[in-house]
Amino acid sequence: MMEVKTIDKADERRDFPRGHLEVLHLTGLDFAVATFEPGWHWTESLGPLAGTESCEVQHNGFVVQGRMGLRMNDGAECEIGPGDVFVCPPGHDAWVVGDEQVILYDFAGPMAQEYGRAKQG
Repeated sequence: MMEVKTIDKADERRDFPRGHLEVLHLTGLDFAVATFEPGWHWTESLGPLAGTESCEVQHNGFVVQGRMGLRMNDGAECEIGPGDVFVCPPGHDAWVVGDEQVILYDFAGPMAQEYGRAKQG
């Protein structure tokens, strides 16, 4: 089965402090255009929504604009920027580096369906 959607017509928009996601749902894949404003930090913006100490979603992405810092729970750190393709496993923190908005494309499996939403229950 083939599915084709355009990012110009997202299935949903998820707003959170200092950022938002425009999400497309396809069979076995959630694709999101993520926008993070300067000052965004996962711990402050999405941590309270997720109810976890760190992000527990795997991200497979491509950075379009801006720079982002990533830190794994074990302390390993890196910085990603325009043109970088990355895989970041569950158990990490992230933040915008500098004063430029970060825009990235995130190709995630169905596990990411709740990313950026308040935890239920």
